[in-house]
Amino acid sequence: MRIFKVLLLFTLLSPVTLFALDYSKKLEVRQFIDKMHKRYKYNSSYLTNLFQHVRKNPKVSQPKSKSKSHTIKPNKQRYYPKGKWDIYSHMHLEHNQTNLGVEFLHKHHNTLQKAYEEYGVPPEYITAIIGIESYYGKNIGKYYVFDSLTHLAFDGGKRKRFYQYQLQEFLRMCYREQIEPRAVKGSKSGAIGLAQFMPSNYKHYAIDFDGDGKIRISKPNDAIASIANYFKENGWRRDEPVGTRVTYKGNRFYGLKTGFSHKYYRRDLKDIEPKGYFPYKKKVMLIKLEREKYDELWYGAKNFYVITRYNHSDYYAMAVHQLAQKIKNRYHAKYETPKNKRIYLAKEELDITKLTVFQHTPLKIEATTYP
Repeated sequence: MRIFKVLLLFTLLSPVTLFALDYSKKLEVRQFIDKMHKRYKYNSSYLTNLFQHVRKNPKVSQPKSKSKSHTIKPNKQRYYPKGKWDIYSHMHLEHNQTNLGVEFLHKHHNTLQKAYEEYGVPPEYITAIIGIESYYGKNIGKYYVFDSLTHLAFDGGKRKRFYQYQLQEFLRMCYREQIEPRAVKGSKSGAIGLAQFMPSNYKHYAIDFDGDGKIRISKPNDAIASIANYFKENGWRRDEPVGTRVTYKGNRFYGLKTGFSHKYYRRDLKDIEPKGYFPYKKKVMLIKLEREKYDELWYGAKNFYVITRYNHSDYYAMAVHQLAQKIKNRYHAKYETPKNKRIYLAKEELDITKLTVFQHTPLKIEATTYP
């Protein structure tokens, strides 16, 4: 029994004692501790103790699965996408993302509806962000945030100052929320929770939406409201479109600059027309998606630009938009009753309840107040 206790104690302490690094000896770290003490009244000895036991490998150890692994042999005849957008969309819009998104939206419908009413951001876009960022909460991160940020902040690299600021804000967040810094898990770069907020964003945008006095974006309620607040604070416009696909001459698009940094009046874009009804009169961006044999071109509205504030990438914003639309359409098909559905034809909106509909069997599907 005594041997067992010794082994247990050794196991618990080994990540700290055997695989830990003492960062408190570094001049930059001592200066960081001094700044935190003078500016924010942090206890210097407490911070010194933290930096004396930084995990050498911040990755969270995972228990070995007892199930047998099955290696999938590649099929030589299988087609793999080659265009940049083909590859990106395959990575972010496949793997059951839509079905899981529909179920997440259904499960958290009331919270998403409340966030939509307060912040103006539709449920499907919040859901899509959570899907892409954390796979609907199934992958919120495999690294200890304090240790990862410490390595990034003090081990060299071009973004040392950025990560020192993130480490500062992480420690301040832990103090405000009364969280043990060494216990928080996130991404390798320090992003946290379902929303994968960097610590500096936590301070500005994170919301206590369930009223428990704590902000926990590892929980759906607070994550949903925090994403909605992030979009609203960055200029999201309620009930305005995000984008639409357009036509142009040829298979590859050249001549005009594309991307969220360049805006045009629609009247100046000759031979470029929306494929469907697009009731948006303000300046638009041209978003080019490079496929294997042609370029797909889209108009991007202000709300498209807002999505790029979450991640500064045209492809990221388009993945969010397309996943959101897939989730919305499948959600409508699965959970809405016919009386709640509306049909959009060009510029006319027809209420399906005013049409003559013949049904062979009655439908009993749960009604919703989905916008």
